[in-house]
Amino acid sequence: MIERAYSLGIQAGLAVWCEDEAGPFQVIPHSGRSWQPLEQPTTQPHEYVRGGTTKILTLFHPATGQVRVRPAANGTNAVLHGWLKETLAAIVAALPVSAAPRAPAATRALWEAWQQDLAVPFTLPEQLPPLRILLVWDNLAGHRTPEMVLWLCRQGIMPLYTPLGGSWLNMAESIQRLLKRRALDGQQPQSPAEIGAWFEQTAQSWNRQPTPFVWNGKRRQRRRRHIGDGHPIGGSAALTRHALPRSSTSRQEYRNPCQMTH
Repeated sequence: MIERAYSLGIQAGLAVWCEDEAGPFQVIPHSGRSWQPLEQPTTQPHEYVRGGTTKILTLFHPATGQVRVRPAANGTNAVLHGWLKETLAAIVAALPVSAAPRAPAATRALWEAWQQDLAVPFTLPEQLPPLRILLVWDNLAGHRTPEMVLWLCRQGIMPLYTPLGGSWLNMAESIQRLLKRRALDGQQPQSPAEIGAWFEQTAQSWNRQPTPFVWNGKRRQRRRRHIGDGHPIGGSAALTRHALPRSSTSRQEYRNPCQMTH
């Protein structure tokens, strides 16, 4: 179902968005590359201090590469649902309106088509608006609350749940891995707020020149490497058509320290 959404959702005139919560990320030194002057390696404290954590709420649009993030102290329903409603409502409002509205029976048939082959489909409301968005997210209890599901349906959003152990189906996993590496690798945050600010700055920088993600098919297909196959992105079955740059270590005035010093 989710693979079909990635491959056929756009052809059907539907926007496909992915949602996930990354973290929690601790206020501790994070391993990874960092630029340091020659002969001045980075140092990190040997004490383990609990400085708090933060989570990163994420909405990702693979077709354009655009990402929306929100730092949060926790991912409770009150926090997550409030942010999702605000953000998704703005996304729906920005979508173009179809010039040829469907008949109610055709509209319901389109909604029901995205419940085919589900073991336990949820009951659709009697009155359904035109289907606008397919939302891929985890199969968590908080994502299945009647209040949230009904709100999504009223906005024209069909939730698609990844199965247990199927996080690789959610392309938000890949963008979160990229953001985490760019925001935290080699850094030593001093507070949860600083972690959140770094993620927001990284997402803003990414959105200036976003890279679209493409669904890479089943696992046996991802293992086949041919010229023109694209560049797989860790975290899910996503790929990009061109390689994403990594930080270089070729500058003469800087080097990447290999070991921590205390």
